[in-house]
Amino acid sequence: MPDSPLSASPYEVLGVRADANADELRRAYRRALRHAHPDTGGSTTQFDAVQRAWTLVGTPSARAAFDRGGRSAAAEPTRATWAPAPPRPPRDSRPLARSYGHPGGLTRQRYLDGIREWVGLGDEIPDPYDPSLVRRAPREIRHLLADALAEEATARSLSTLGIAFTVWHDVATDAAGPGLPPKLDHLVLGPTGLFAIQSEDWGGPVRFRRGELVGDALAGERPIRALAARAKAIGRAAKVKPTGLVVVVPDEFAEEPLQVGGTNRGAVVVLARASRVASAVREGIPGSPFIGGAEVMEVRTRLQQSVRFA
Repeated sequence: MPDSPLSASPYEVLGVRADANADELRRAYRRALRHAHPDTGGSTTQFDAVQRAWTLVGTPSARAAFDRGGRSAAAEPTRATWAPAPPRPPRDSRPLARSYGHPGGLTRQRYLDGIREWVGLGDEIPDPYDPSLVRRAPREIRHLLADALAEEATARSLSTLGIAFTVWHDVATDAAGPGLPPKLDHLVLGPTGLFAIQSEDWGGPVRFRRGELVGDALAGERPIRALAARAKAIGRAAKVKPTGLVVVVPDEFAEEPLQVGGTNRGAVVVLARASRVASAVREGIPGSPFIGGAEVMEVRTRLQQSVRFA
């Protein structure tokens, strides 16, 4: 199971209550294995998820560790990956992309505001990233934390693009859908194009249908339409035109590493796995025109003069 605030708990994967006794848990595990096996109508992904769930709660010691908030007795606690990561020195001496803004900053703040309001204003929260607290929170609050983590992961990946690229994070816009923050997660400029990028974790798979993303986890959202509106607002302010609209999701939620879903106002629309987005931008996305050196400098100047941060 992915280390995401939206991930199903081991008990949910096994189809049993969190207070089930050992015999009930064992029976649920065997039943879940039968249903998840590829030979009985399941899938490899489902089968692996059941086995992973059992490693987390299948023994008294592992279950006790998980119920206290850790992933397993031998694993690093999840809170270490959900809390903001401290700055890390680069692993090599290669120049990084020029980056501006605070990736995930606004979304993390919205999560902290939401979790404090849910717990109760004025009540002390020793650790807002405690997994036992996060797992009990409403889905919309967990979704905020999942999105913040996705934004931060994409930012780390984009930083490796190299000195030829410039990246702006948390760019303020005047366009947003209902309940969505008025900002674009990432704007990337380089010789391969100008890309408006949104990092998302809906906790489930998504796919293209008629140029828009669909999936059970979206709950009515229209991500491509919202991304196009954000990109249009930024382009209008700077008098530039994005060449690509990219939605990035965790690897397990996209059928292909890189999938083109058509165009929107001349910009190529793409669904990318998180592990693929940096190489796709560096190499160029099919259908997205490259930009000459002089034009890159002109577009960068316009964006530097117009970009505002959320």
